[in-house]
Formats: sequence, structure tokens, C-alpha cells
Amino acid sequence: MLSTKDLTIQQLRCFVAVADAGQFTAAAETLKLAQPSLSSQIGRLERVLGVTLFHRDHRPLVPTDAGLELLPLARRVLSSLDDVIHGVSDIEGLRRGHVAIGATPSLGAALLPKALAKFHRRYPGISITFSERDSVVLVEELESGALDLALVIMPLQRPDLEDVVLASEELVVVVANDHQLAERRRITIADLANVPMIMFSEGYDLRSATLDAFTRAGVPITVAMDGAEMGSVLSFVSAGLGAAIVPSISASDTPEMRTLHLRSPTLERQIRLVRPLGHVASRAAVALSHEIINHLHEEGWPKKPSH
Repeated sequence: MLSTKDLTIQQLRCFVAVADAGQFTAAAETLKLAQPSLSSQIGRLERVLGVTLFHRDHRPLVPTDAGLELLPLARRVLSSLDDVIHGVSDIEGLRRGHVAIGATPSLGAALLPKALAKFHRRYPGISITFSERDSVVLVEELESGALDLALVIMPLQRPDLEDVVLASEELVVVVANDHQLAERRRITIADLANVPMIMFSEGYDLRSATLDAFTRAGVPITVAMDGAEMGSVLSFVSAGLGAAIVPSISASDTPEMRTLHLRSPTLERQIRLVRPLGHVASRAAVALSHEIINHLHEEGWPKKPSH
């Protein structure tokens, strides 16, 4: 009984080469095989299939009816195999592929765009899927296999994930330019007593960092607005609705807003690049990791808080 394990790609290549050349000698030269080896491959194929593939008394060689039936099928098999080889080669050569990356909203908006733009220019054939979530959800997506890598702000103790600390980033206070603290360049958490604060949504590491800072300082927090996203926080601050603690990469002095640095103590957060353990990362994921790390170095990271 015929089994696919009895057929080999080499046998099919030899068959097609002989059919195209019309003789064993020329086909052997094309395949860079010795003629006896080529003849042996054809003989094995005929025994596996139980048919004769060529009229050997014709010059040039002519395929039999069985050979004519096999020829287009063999060409399709070899063409499909070539497609597989070329496809894998393209992926390994970073000419094609896909990578899924996630980031927290602040990192996604302020840190990733330039890095992703550089990556896309370098590898235009690689598609990118982006997930913008809080750190806890990003970790869950990494564990489920939905993401190849993610930028998060949290300490990790997950046995199936590995993380690398990329940078330490200062957290700063932003206020409206007419705020009572606007002329102060450095303040303490105590200076924020009774100052209305704009709070981030549940799940934001910045929300936890703000609450923890007030608790450690023994200062009660006054909440002006709760549940905001990054863009809204900065807009609310500029409008004079309250102050907020935000990442330094998201803050800059504008005609409407001032940036104040915290002291005694300073606040900072660690930016971590997280990847799943237990499987080999794709070439695209590795290349994107390197692009992000190189971008951070070019931008002068890791940065230290201002004192």
C-alpha cells in the first residue's frame, strides 16, 4: 500500500527534471547529480507508484500516460515547497512577518511612536499589532500569547515571563500656570495638602503611585476629579481643575501648564520590557525589542529624577 512517507521531494525533482530535459544526462547535469543516482531516484519513484513514468525507447524521453498525469501534480508540490522555503526565508530575513506589542497609555503615547516608526522604516514588510492597556491587562495578554512583548510599569513575579528594566523615569507634578504653586520649581507631597488632585482611572500605575505617595507622606489627598485618562488629565490640569502626578515624558511647560519636580522624596517608576518565557521569540519580536532599547539609549535613557 502506497504511503506518503515513501515519496520524497528529491524523487519528484528528479522526475520533473527528466521530463523537462528529455534525457537523463542533461537532467543529471541540471540537478548536479551523477546519472546513476538520478536513474535510481526515478526507479524508486516508479516502484513506489507502481507505474512506468517514461517511454525509455523514445529519444528524447517521453512521459507515459501515468507520467503525464503526475507531471502537473509534481510541479504544484515543488512550487508549494518553494513558497514555504521562500516564506520562511522572508520571515527569518525580516522581509515579512508580524509582531504584537503592548504598552501602557503613557508609554504608548510618548515613548513608542518614534521607536515604531524607525522599526517600520527598517522593516516595512513586518506588520505590527498594538495593544494599549494598563500593566495588569498587558501581563495577562502576554501570558495568553496575544502579545510578543510589552512595556509595563510594575514589578513582576511571574514564572512564565521575563522582564528587563529599561529605564527609571521621574514622576512630576503638573499644575495650571496660574496655580498657587506654579512659580515653585520643586515641591514636596506636603505642599499638595488641600490641593485638588486629578486622579487617573482604576488600573493605572500612576493612580497607585499617587495614592501611595500621599499615604507615605501622611498627607490626606483631596480628589477634584477621578477616573481620567492621560490626555484628559493634562487637559483638566491646564484648565485649572486641579494638579496631577504624571510621568515626565508626558509633561512639559506650556502657556497653560507648569511642571514641578518633587523632592524629599522624589518619585520615579521603572519602565520594563516584558516577554514570555518558554518559547523562542520570533525574529521580528527580537528586532523590535532591540529597536526600542536603542531608541531609549539615543534619547538619553535611563534618566534619573531631578533633585
